[in-house]
Amino acid sequence: MSDHDATGRRSFLKYTGALGAAAALSTSLSACSGGPKSTNDTGDDDGKGGSDSLTAVIGYGNDGSWDPTLTASAFAVAANHHIYEGLLDTDPITRAPYAALGTAVPDAAQLKGTSWKFTLRSGATFHDGKPVTADDVVFVFDRILDPKTPTLAKGFFESWLKEVRKVDDSSVELVLKFPFPDGLSRLTLAKIMPKHVFSKPGAWDDAMKGKAVGSGPYRQTSHQPKVNTTFEAFADYNGPRKPNFKKMNWLTIVDASARVAKISGGSADAQIADNIPYANIDTLKKGGLTVEGGAGMNHLFLLFNTAHKPFGDVRVRQALHYAIDREKMIQVALKGHGTPSKSFLNESNPSYRPAKTVYGYDPEKAKKLLKDAGVSGLKINLMAVNVSWLADCMPTIKACWDAIGVQTTLDVQETTAVFTKLDQKKDYQVVAAASNPNQLGIDADLIMHYNYGPANTWMGYAHWAGNSTAKQLFKQMDQATREPDTARKKAMIQDYIDVVAEQAVIYPVIHNELITAWDPEKLTGIQAQPYPGINVLKAKPA
Repeated sequence: MSDHDATGRRSFLKYTGALGAAAALSTSLSACSGGPKSTNDTGDDDGKGGSDSLTAVIGYGNDGSWDPTLTASAFAVAANHHIYEGLLDTDPITRAPYAALGTAVPDAAQLKGTSWKFTLRSGATFHDGKPVTADDVVFVFDRILDPKTPTLAKGFFESWLKEVRKVDDSSVELVLKFPFPDGLSRLTLAKIMPKHVFSKPGAWDDAMKGKAVGSGPYRQTSHQPKVNTTFEAFADYNGPRKPNFKKMNWLTIVDASARVAKISGGSADAQIADNIPYANIDTLKKGGLTVEGGAGMNHLFLLFNTAHKPFGDVRVRQALHYAIDREKMIQVALKGHGTPSKSFLNESNPSYRPAKTVYGYDPEKAKKLLKDAGVSGLKINLMAVNVSWLADCMPTIKACWDAIGVQTTLDVQETTAVFTKLDQKKDYQVVAAASNPNQLGIDADLIMHYNYGPANTWMGYAHWAGNSTAKQLFKQMDQATREPDTARKKAMIQDYIDVVAEQAVIYPVIHNELITAWDPEKLTGIQAQPYPGINVLKAKPA
């Protein structure tokens, strides 16, 4: 076990990327990059950028974990798709798998069996010039499947993948526990990392802090936590998605007004920005920008501490959901760019159907549920992350809870602060936060295991995994994973989502649309993603 694993850091902050990295990259990376001249340029000699450079504004922090086996940081996940490759990667919009480091997608015959064989792309090299080998592939999968090593990726592989074997220097075999065609699209979550770099003592800590060495089309050249990350085209890349920009500079700007300012007006420094506030859409369009939305899994959810009375009582959790006027929230805070959740899944998900429990606005029912639970005079400190659109939703929740006699105090904090408290096992009542498992994939099995499972960190925060209903839920989830019949699997997933909806331990309030803006006179090939971040592997300078 590596030095990193030996520390026993099972922090969800690494998984979400909420934890700020206190240090920049290692000396070796800094020496080769020299750091950016400015946070407003991509390193061109004239400092102005140009047709061969791209400046992007990301509305999420770059100071979370960059370790591909751990992170769910919006910034890092998006960046890693440009830096690293999987055996297969997926299209950012259709999510269809395509050959990346592997030379071919397994055919239908292979998908019916329990052995997937991959030949590595000839001539593929890492950014330090060393060749990509089967040993690197096995190295990454061994880490993911190691029961003693805490990784987020483990939850997406361990249920169906038994092991990964080296066949020879340029080929590997994935041995499955049972046929699992859905696993193809998940291979993009196992980014292949150089063993000679990340097997060294302390290297996984460096990866968490921002060190990135892959085989993808772009090479990381500098990384300044809470400021920016820069990239340049990797000259020796010989894969399917060629780099179309010589240099890229991704700025991290969480403040909404500052983010909009960077992409608008005559002195705009950036050509593309994600997480655009709804109130700015029309103004940006009038300024000549293309502004488009992507509707997907993105959601505001409530997380209850079931160990803190009275939130262990399902009636109390249900009452607080029934009390929320979701339509008002959508119109006031989201300017119409959202839908009330009727399932854990969003309505466009292939496995969606309305859950048997749908939390329509019903304050009288909420009051009755609280009365039936013997609860009166309840006071709640609602801790929330400071994602701009989510913070706009908080006053509606407070007003609705106050209206049913629940005295509510809003406690909006930086995401880092919220999850530091959870990680440190400090007591809390209710947390409101944003999530979008679609950045990892769209299959319902993956999405549900992201939030629910006996060893899942979210369940640890909720203190619910030991509940008898939870134990039965986990069994249902495992059975659905193993079900070979597609239609039957879908029905089984929908059935256990009914349990998740009824229990409302971690449950969405609304699903909202994410907005991306870009300058069509400078960029082509951009499509708005229904999840945080950007992907410019198919984009080109206009």
